[in-house]
Amino acid sequence: MSGGSGTGAGGADHGTTHGVAVAPGIDFPDTSDGRTHVAGAVIVDDRGRIFAQRRSATRKVFPHCWDIVGGHVEEGETMLDGLAREVEEETGWRLSGVLAELYELDWDPGDGVTRHEVDYLVRVEGDLSAPRLEPGKHTEYMWVDESLVHRLRDERDPGDYFITDIVQRGLDAARPRD
Repeated sequence: MSGGSGTGAGGADHGTTHGVAVAPGIDFPDTSDGRTHVAGAVIVDDRGRIFAQRRSATRKVFPHCWDIVGGHVEEGETMLDGLAREVEEETGWRLSGVLAELYELDWDPGDGVTRHEVDYLVRVEGDLSAPRLEPGKHTEYMWVDESLVHRLRDERDPGDYFITDIVQRGLDAARPRD
């Protein structure tokens, strides 16, 4: 493993890392491998709802669409560092736990740069009734339960319901097991 990653080798990040509890079995990818990485945070609250925020109409990628928290991992950051930074930048909350890896995919929004995205079910600390949305980037938010998942399908091509799928995965993973 090349320097700067600090993750993914033999479970080195399990337990508590940088004050963030990481569930067993989560291996973060090596973000120094030359690929463009994206960290996605599927934030769950104590009621099992998932946080979604609407992208502003001026965004180049997925304008005016619902989205999860996340973004590009910066050079020199680990996936966990990028995840924590994106949560703080987009909501004002602090990442406190990584509960599960939900989804991994490679995608290109049409600019010729393939992104390697990994989305995690996470818990955060802060006032969950008052996220600090990034001005100019996000315009509104909602806490999504099973009855609201369908609302995430607006402004999208019917074949592009990724956000709906990932939120549903988060709801399923957060549901208490009997």
